[in-house]
Amino acid sequence: MFSQFKNIDTAFRHIKTFSIFLILACILISGFAIWKSYDMVKTAQAKIYILANGKAIEAFSAERKDNLPVEIRDHVKMFHHYFFTLDPDEKVIQRNIKLALNLSDESAKKSYDNLKEQGFYRNLISANISQEITADSIKLDIDQYPFYFRYYATQKLIRSSSTIIRKLVTQGYLRNVSRSDNNPHGFLVQRWETLENRNEPLKP
Repeated sequence: MFSQFKNIDTAFRHIKTFSIFLILACILISGFAIWKSYDMVKTAQAKIYILANGKAIEAFSAERKDNLPVEIRDHVKMFHHYFFTLDPDEKVIQRNIKLALNLSDESAKKSYDNLKEQGFYRNLISANISQEITADSIKLDIDQYPFYFRYYATQKLIRSSSTIIRKLVTQGYLRNVSRSDNNPHGFLVQRWETLENRNEPLKP
């Protein structure tokens, strides 16, 4: 009889141990399933679809700090593109300068006013000169704020008889502002200045 009680007690302990392991396993599996579901939802929410030319293009959201150098370089590049890409057409010049000034502070406006007073834009129109710019490199220092940049580029001044190559180096700083349609990156160029602007004749 005592042997039966002993067997029952042993069987109960086995069942108890098995039940504890089973409960722990269920808790672990449930926890893993919840974590995995949360991760999948987070991943799904990070996907964005952009409609371009009637086609849905998948994009991924990210922290701004992850793309900070890319966004800064693009902002600097677009500012210089608008400021220096000009055609002998007053409306084109005004449109591009306006787009550039949306990305910068009064330092760029002062440079524009100086060029205008010197008759630079008037000469472009009267001589039918087109100006193009190509970024060579952009050096950044994002360890300080406002963020410092130095921009190296090649300009082409194209006229019917010749083409002039101009090497351009500028520098400035960027501070954060609100994003908008006029300023999609949310930066503002400030304390902008030209360090070098020398002409090099190009053989036809």
